[in-house]
Amino acid sequence: MRVLLPLPDRDFDVTEVAVPWRLLRDAGHDVVFATEHGGLPPQADPLLLSGVLFGQLGAEPEPKEFYRELTGEAAFRTPLAWDAVEPEAYDGLLLPGGHAPGMRQYLGSPALRTKVARFWATGRPVGAICHGVLVLARTMDPETGRSVIAGRRTTCLPKYMERSAYYLTAWRRGRYYRTYPAYVQDEVTAALDDPAQLERGPIELRRRGTAADDTAAFVVQDGRYLSARWPGDAYLFARRFAALLG
Repeated sequence: MRVLLPLPDRDFDVTEVAVPWRLLRDAGHDVVFATEHGGLPPQADPLLLSGVLFGQLGAEPEPKEFYRELTGEAAFRTPLAWDAVEPEAYDGLLLPGGHAPGMRQYLGSPALRTKVARFWATGRPVGAICHGVLVLARTMDPETGRSVIAGRRTTCLPKYMERSAYYLTAWRRGRYYRTYPAYVQDEVTAALDDPAQLERGPIELRRRGTAADDTAAFVVQDGRYLSARWPGDAYLFARRFAALLG
């Protein structure tokens, strides 16, 4: 299968990109990357590689190693431009997250939302994790004038996670963890027909799912749409998305 994975030029989450890429690649799928203008390799959020505070709060060692491998891949080094993407040519769409300022290029792009709306209309699998759910919340169905996920069950970055990370690091990193004035959970909930469709999942601030243990991970599947909360869900998210591809 061919899976489209759009990205900003910089500041995407290391784990939310590298883990799905690696697991999908290992399952025999082809992951195609796209950035706004294409041609040049995008860059992950550097603080997630070095550590947000005192070397902590960054990506775990295995996802960082996956990212190191990813940066050598031709598809990553020479991404397509968003305008060049033909959504109907892909079997799946993955929308990763990230919270640093460079993400606004991707989260706020009308051009990208046009492509996402076209792909959504194909009925093929769509996965979104963390801030990536905002892309879907902001993508309007041309037939209904509502968000494409208006009638879907979903999760996203929970407010308690976003707020806790901000309060913990604001003294050193300012608004690094607050991409927009509104919390992700609030904006996603406002795009739904019923607030009860938003599933926050169990409270979790420290433990992450791994390649061998999904105990701390949480995802929501509604038909061919799969969503997850944060990097701690990335392994389970990637495996479930691979299953959706069949």
